[in-house]
Amino acid sequence: MPVTLSAPSQYREEIRKSRFLALAAPVADAAEAQAFIAAHSDPGASHNCWAWKLGGQYRFSDDGEPGGTAGRPILAAIEGQDCDRVAVLVIRWYGGIQLGTGGLARAYGGCAAKCLQNGERVPLLDLKRFACHLEFAELALFKSRLGEFAARLEDEAYDATGARLTLALPAEQAEALQRLLADLSRGRSRLQALEPA
Repeated sequence: MPVTLSAPSQYREEIRKSRFLALAAPVADAAEAQAFIAAHSDPGASHNCWAWKLGGQYRFSDDGEPGGTAGRPILAAIEGQDCDRVAVLVIRWYGGIQLGTGGLARAYGGCAAKCLQNGERVPLLDLKRFACHLEFAELALFKSRLGEFAARLEDEAYDATGARLTLALPAEQAEALQRLLADLSRGRSRLQALEPA
């Protein structure tokens, strides 16, 4: 099952006098991945090499290292760790000793893999979006029980009688959450499936 990171992670290593710093973070989209890379790149470093993966979409950069020796090994580390929705930046400060193409690929890929291994990983669930309307009297109890269904509250809009909630939850939990919703609202409220965003 694919995983992502629950929080940013980092890993440092010195390889033949070159210093490497790997930084990894969970990302929701390409813009967030590029923003993470831009925010953490060090203009004073020799190279800021990176890769990110979001489902079938991915990008990588060798940032001046010989072609295929940095970005692609970082991407291979992401895939090798079965990670998705992550960005990894590996910063190198050159130490004066050439590593060769194989050494560079091992250094960049190895630092990226260790950085991802050090991070706290969480499974990526296939979430579906639903909406429902609850009266004020039912709202607090329903919201307090969402965690039991691995449901995430994405939005709530209030009106005169209660609130319309937008939720994301694993598809296999929808039937159980529907039962809770029917019990709390005495059959008045139902989950409505929403189109993917």
